[in-house]
Amino acid sequence: MSILADIPILSLIVWSPLLGLILILLLPRSRSGLLKGTAIAVSLVPLVLSAWLYADMGGDRNASAYEEEVAWGDIPLNSEALNDPGIGVVFSMQYSLGIDGLSLPLVLLTALVTAMASFAAIHVKKRWKTFYCWFFLLELGMLGAFLARDLFLFFIFFEITLVAMYFLIGIWGYYNRERAANMFLLYNGIGSALMLIAFVMLTMTAGFRAEAGASGMQLIYSANYADIMHNLANPSAWVNVMPSEGTVNPFYMNSGMQWTTFILLFIAFGIKLPVFPFHTWMLKVHVEAPPAVVMIHSGILLKLGAYGLIRFGLTLFPEQYKDWAPLLAVLGVISLLYGAVIAFRQTEFKLMLAYSSVSHMGIVLIGLAAVNELGYQGAVFQLVSHGVISALLFLIVGSLYERTRTTELQELGGLSRSMPFMSGVLLIAGLASLGLPGLSGFIGELLSLLGLFDTMEWVVAAAMLGIVLTAVYVLRGVLAITFGAIDEKHVTLQDARFIEALPMAVLVAVIVLLGCYPSLLTNMVEPGTAALMEQLISARTGG
Repeated sequence: MSILADIPILSLIVWSPLLGLILILLLPRSRSGLLKGTAIAVSLVPLVLSAWLYADMGGDRNASAYEEEVAWGDIPLNSEALNDPGIGVVFSMQYSLGIDGLSLPLVLLTALVTAMASFAAIHVKKRWKTFYCWFFLLELGMLGAFLARDLFLFFIFFEITLVAMYFLIGIWGYYNRERAANMFLLYNGIGSALMLIAFVMLTMTAGFRAEAGASGMQLIYSANYADIMHNLANPSAWVNVMPSEGTVNPFYMNSGMQWTTFILLFIAFGIKLPVFPFHTWMLKVHVEAPPAVVMIHSGILLKLGAYGLIRFGLTLFPEQYKDWAPLLAVLGVISLLYGAVIAFRQTEFKLMLAYSSVSHMGIVLIGLAAVNELGYQGAVFQLVSHGVISALLFLIVGSLYERTRTTELQELGGLSRSMPFMSGVLLIAGLASLGLPGLSGFIGELLSLLGLFDTMEWVVAAAMLGIVLTAVYVLRGVLAITFGAIDEKHVTLQDARFIEALPMAVLVAVIVLLGCYPSLLTNMVEPGTAALMEQLISARTGG
């Protein structure tokens, strides 16, 4: 075990963006170059720490060694209602962080995409200081959400991302930025409300335990994820003990209540993913938000929806999940086909990429619907792969827009003559998006479809049509930009500068690396996959 097991590495990763926020606040508002350079440098700190942890955990695999748990305190509840002075009722507040094969790849993805987005933020034209304060607060919320092991701690970090994104879209977005920000807040606010209701239901049932103390019996409500998961799986826990005739158990969670909680979680995180038909808000964000913000939104925040679905829906309610697997498969195919067909009809490149995200998230649902290790690994791989690919595509889009002031396909064309480097990177990103073997996009799609093939061949057949359509619209968009006749005003356009080319090269390297050596990711995901499958098998057999 390395030194990382002896230091609060997870807290360092989560709170390291505060360093950037504090430094930005201390720097003079007028020094834009210094502000941007400081932001880029500090954004590398979480990346270095998470990469170090990834390498360390990859060699040891003992995730429990990095867990952090601190009791914040107990909030006294209405114990007088029990009319027994020997019994106390409290809500236990805990600061609990943890890591595993699901969250660590997404933490590393978050740090990588955010660091690359800090380079793209050089195009921000106003209020740089305020922008970077919200930028680092957003990163803090994302990292905290992926590492939180307490339901309400997760909720707090999740809400931080909503508030930060609202201002980043509403202030620094394009013409319809305020409408896009309001739609973002409305849809995600509804999702947050549903999630909070589900979390309260879980805390008041599965989060309950009774302990004997020196001052008497303590009835404790806790939102600790490990405690709730343990109680839900324990037949003798209060949450699973059906009251007999003449007795009362207010903590019992019957089948109807379990299904209600699961559906609330599914809708809450389905909005975030987004699952069709909860996708309309996301289209506005992709089109109106500034490039650095869209990189984070498409590359990370959509994945937070899938992560929540796996962490809280699939893991806590495996029986309900396996019953809904066919529905997940159907929704996945609908999202895949719908996104691909509508993307093919678009004439605006950003909107095409927005529908492409809807389509690619359908692959994630298909992988999760497989209910086996192969499909689960494919879903997680697709999350990471699409995060890197979409971040690269929107990084290029931002650079193109700064030069041409348009993303309309009919107004672009022949840019490979004036910008060969950027056009070449765009071609690589497009090929990765359509799933070319040797690039990361291929692996996630292959594993997800293979995982489902044995049980739902018809879904895989329909999904293959979506894969073909993806190749059509991606090549149509990329070729329309890079080849053909070039407008006279685009002949003298400058190719990517070093500060733009560097993050492009880094993201291309990651795409190629994962495509050629997928075991770098699958070996990390595999232990969590095995544990998840044990839960699903136990739920299926009733053991």
